[in-house]
Amino acid sequence: MTSTTTASPPGDLKPGAGPARRRHRHRLLILLAALALLLVTAALSVMVGARPIAPGTVWEALLRFDNSDEHLMVRELRVPRTVIGLVTGTALGLSGALIQAFTRNPLADPGILGVNTGAACAVVAATVLLGTRSLQAVVWWALLGAAVAVVVVYLLGGRGAGRGTPGGLVLAGVAVTAVLGAVVSGLGVLDADAYGTLRIWSVGTLAGRELPVLWEVLPFLLVGAVLALAVAPALDAFALGDEAGRALGVAPGRVRLLGTLATVLLSGAATAAIGPVGFIGLVAPHVARLLTGPDHRRLMPYAVLTGAGLLLVADIVGRVIARPAEIQVGIVTAFVGAPVLIWLIGRTRRNRRSASASASRKAVATA
Repeated sequence: MTSTTTASPPGDLKPGAGPARRRHRHRLLILLAALALLLVTAALSVMVGARPIAPGTVWEALLRFDNSDEHLMVRELRVPRTVIGLVTGTALGLSGALIQAFTRNPLADPGILGVNTGAACAVVAATVLLGTRSLQAVVWWALLGAAVAVVVVYLLGGRGAGRGTPGGLVLAGVAVTAVLGAVVSGLGVLDADAYGTLRIWSVGTLAGRELPVLWEVLPFLLVGAVLALAVAPALDAFALGDEAGRALGVAPGRVRLLGTLATVLLSGAATAAIGPVGFIGLVAPHVARLLTGPDHRRLMPYAVLTGAGLLLVADIVGRVIARPAEIQVGIVTAFVGAPVLIWLIGRTRRNRRSASASASRKAVATA
């Protein structure tokens, strides 16, 4: 009696292997395309400005620097501006994806939830009231202000009938942002000279930012990024709710704590570097989600790329639409981001109505 053995099919013939491989290849191609688009945007950021400079001159400034005015403008102004925009845009995109995940709120954003305004308010208060001027002190005050704003928003947004709804924290964040904005304006009356030095920074700008600013905030950004990536694998289970998360081995309190700490470090340090820039953290995760789906392990890298790209694009637009003057990047993002926020609120309401109607139909069908 002879025994026969069935050979296992090759890898390409295993059930589901082909579609899975195609999906993986598709995601990889999208990621490479996004990275290439970001590199093109960074190159445009170096080449385009309020003062036109020929592309050949820009190239010569990078490779054969001769200390001319145009070469100095490229090497000392545009290159640092682009590098800082890439790093801070990365931080804002990552913090936006994180805060939307651990608040379970698609409308959450470091700016909308008062984090950026809290950091800005603390910096302005320290400058006007205490005479703080050192960059290192500014960074610490920005982080402190961001942390205090987060605590206040959570305390307000977690109370009353709006607790747990997508609009609860947003409403609290809007209220806190309005109050802190009024405080910043009031402080300007107390010391007009000190506030004048912060006026441009307070609306968010990459203009005049130098690399020492980046070196000062970079340690905080790196720690925040490590915390964000460390908590990312738990976010999908956490999104199912506290009880379901615990059943899957996730500690909701730990996720919230690490997520909040990472958000404060990322957005607080970015605000210390370039001022409060809103809506990047809101839009970047939604763009990333369209490209990669809801899995946060895949979403985070895309949020990094889209955040950096959106900030650079907004900065380029601000340089060219009002030549020879410039419009600060914070103004450009607010102008574009406000309609996006309105659209997202409408879509969230429609999704809730659709889910409610679907639940009602199921209840009637099973009755």
